[in-house]
Formats: sequence, structure tokens, C-alpha cells
Amino acid sequence: MEDAEMGDGSPKHFDRKQAVYQNLDERYVIHGERYRGQQYSQIYFTRLHHMRNLLNSLVPKWKPHLPVHTILGLEEGKECIIIGTMYKHMKLKSSILDEYSKERSTVPLVKPHNFMHPDDHLILEDESGRVKLAGTFLAPSVYVTGIVVALHGKETSDGDFFVQDVLEAGLPPQIEQPLDLREDKHVVFISGLSVGSSMFNPLQFQLLVDHITGHLGDENEQSIASQIVRVVIAGNSVQISQGILSGQTLAPKDQSRLTEPIKEFDISLIQLAAAMPVDIMPGPSDPANFSLPQQPLHRCLFPGASVYNTFLSCTNPHQFELDDVLFLGTSGQNIDDLSKYSDAKDKLEFMERTLKWRHLAPTAPNTLGCYPYTDKDPFLIESCPHVYFVGNQDKYETRLLQGPEKQLLRLICIPRFCETGVAVVVLGLQLVALVAAGGDATSISGCCSYGGSSLQHWLLLVLQVPLAIGCQVLASGAARSSSCR
Repeated sequence: MEDAEMGDGSPKHFDRKQAVYQNLDERYVIHGERYRGQQYSQIYFTRLHHMRNLLNSLVPKWKPHLPVHTILGLEEGKECIIIGTMYKHMKLKSSILDEYSKERSTVPLVKPHNFMHPDDHLILEDESGRVKLAGTFLAPSVYVTGIVVALHGKETSDGDFFVQDVLEAGLPPQIEQPLDLREDKHVVFISGLSVGSSMFNPLQFQLLVDHITGHLGDENEQSIASQIVRVVIAGNSVQISQGILSGQTLAPKDQSRLTEPIKEFDISLIQLAAAMPVDIMPGPSDPANFSLPQQPLHRCLFPGASVYNTFLSCTNPHQFELDDVLFLGTSGQNIDDLSKYSDAKDKLEFMERTLKWRHLAPTAPNTLGCYPYTDKDPFLIESCPHVYFVGNQDKYETRLLQGPEKQLLRLICIPRFCETGVAVVVLGLQLVALVAAGGDATSISGCCSYGGSSLQHWLLLVLQVPLAIGCQVLASGAARSSSCR
């Protein structure tokens, strides 16, 4: 850490705090597997088998007087419970066959942002068959294809299943957070840097790097910076022009343009990795595989940062523990896809639904690309995290979620840094935490001067919340004036 001058003029040294780290990405790593023509039906069968066993264990407490039937075993007018995978029939959902349609007028010229339609309806399917769901209990706008649920109802004379109640898996069990955590330890989350794009501001990002590495600010600010134990970069770190990649060959000048954003990003990673542990996740715009789970970015892309043992290239999704605090997150594809095929008041509600459905990416592989697993579904959520984060969102949002079995977790939407200049600091390693608030604000840094030019630096807004995992925001904005040494 940087030395800060004490009152008597002598420098004060800050040692960076350490945390016990455990990477839990093994379930998302594809070990030498190759596509051999396997179909996506296997991942649905695996998902149904796992979730049905779970729901069967919950049914006796939910509706102990009702029998559980298969869809093929339904009898008209008799109430029962059926368990299956939900399929959402959507009128506006795009199809590959539309590109070859003879009636070109049926293909919309502009693709809609959301594919919902009033005529959408739900279907439940198991190994024995499928049945259309009737009634007003289930709103099609809430559900998507791929969710496994238990339904209470009865078959109608039309052959539909009239739904009277629904049972979802609910929040998974959570490992209790240690009560003996006394030290303040922070984790910084950054997303959507988009190095190489027109929106990327290198000076803005350098200010953030200097701040969290302890090279800016007074003694108080450097003390706070020394409490940062890890930086997580949640996807879309670089952006390469699609025009360069559209051709079959690359001109020499295009090869330089192709590698320049990665080289520039590596320089910043060197500064971070030299100061603290760094996790980097791939995103949609990064040089990684398209389908989930995205595999770690190759170390050869970062020749400078990869020489540090503090640099770790991770999968997307990414799961890890810090001092027994469980973190789980993605670069945003799962939540963005949910927003295309269902509706919610905000992105946090989508995140909450994935937890209650116990599936990180329920729309995969229907509308979200994923690897065709045959013997497992790695996106099933078996343990409730303490912090659940999603990157590359439009704005910063957070919410504290409490479950019926005393689960307590923090949901965080990490905004795109290139658009907002916002990074999120999670105080996930202590029970008394901070969240972003519009009330009383405390600035940990103010106006910093570089070569005579004055730049408004990061504003820290804090609000104490008792007994909660929380977070705070580092954002570009007005701050109380102070000089940086």
C-alpha cells in the first residue's frame, strides 16, 4: 500500500488486509468435452429429475391431502398435483424458420425489445406428455420456458389443466454466515468497461484503479483502500469492432486494431494484480465462447497481468467464497434474457425469481445459449449465496432479500462502467454493512488535480443497515473538495 504522511510528517504504512478465498467454479468448467451430436433434451430431463425430487419432498407440507399424478394420468374433474417443466408459447418469439418464410410480410422488420404478447400461454410438460394450463392463477408474463414447478388443479373437459395453486422450489438453504467477523473487508465489483469502445474513458478508469490501489487520497482514504481484499471484473471488459470480425481475412492495420483494446486492458490489470487479487469474468463482448457457461479468458491474452499469482481468470457464472461468505454472479446474460421473455418491475425482481426457481439461467437452452450437457445441469442453485450479483446492467440497484428459513442475501445490479462511471464496493465480510443511499453522504475523496486539470472523483454514499450484508457505490459525481496527495 501507498504510504501516507502522518501529522508529524513521517509516512504511515498500510498493509492490505487478507481474506481466505476459495474458487467454486469447478462445476462450470468444461473439461475436454466435445460436441458429439447430443441433444438439448438431456439437460431438460436432468433438470426435471433433480427438481421433481426436491418438489416431491415439499408437497407433503404444501398439499398433503392431494395425490401426485403424471400428466398422462390426469382424470377429468379430479384435483391433483402435477410436476413438470413449464413451456411458454409465445407468438412473437423469433424462429430460425422465419428467415426462410415465403411470406416475408410475416417477418417483422424491427425486432422488439420484449417478445411478450397478450395471446401467450403456458404449457406444462413431463416425460409422459404435456398439457395446456388454464385459469388466471398463473400470469404468463411472470414465467418463462424451463422452470420446474408443482401445480395444484384439475383437468377440464377441454383437456386443459385448470391451475388453482403453484409451488416453486423457493430459496435454497444457506450456510450460516460466521458471527466472529470483526474486520472490515471490502470487495470491489466492476462491469462493462468496454475498453476499445467510443464510450470508454481511460482517465476515468485510471482514477478508479489509482483509488482502490491506494495511490490517491489522504490517510483516511488509503486506510479504506487497504481494506479492499479483492476486485471482481464482471464481463464486457473489452469491445472489438464487429466490422473487423465480419471479413474472412484481416488486414495488418485491422490486426493492430483487434489487439489494441486487450493490450490496453492488460496494462490496467497489471496495476490491479500488483496490488490485490483480481477475478476477471468473460462477458458477451469479450474474446470467449458465446454459450454459457463461458470458460475463463485465456491467460495469453494478458501476458502482463497473468504473471501475478493474484490474477485469476474465472468462468461466467462465477462462484466463490471469501472468509466463508458465498458470492454468486454472472455477467448479465441470464437476467437480460429473462427481461426479453417475461416482465418485472426491475432487474432485481428477475434475480429474485431465479433464486426462488433455484436456477441461474432458466431460459437456457431455449433462448439463451448453453453447452448441451447430458448428465448434469450446472446452473441449478443448490446453496443460497450471501451476495448475488449481475453485471452489465443499465443502472445500480440493490436489495436485501430474506427467506423463510432465515436466509439473508444481498442482490446487486452492477452498472456498465463505461456509461455510468460506477463501481460497487461490497462489504460482504461483516454483518453490519453499508448500502447506497440518497440520504446523508460521506465523501471519501473529492476533487483531484492532475496536471492542472480538476476532475470530480468518486463519491461514496453510505447508510448503515444492521445485521445485513450490504454494499456501497463508488461513482463519478460531485464531491466535497479536498486535495489528493
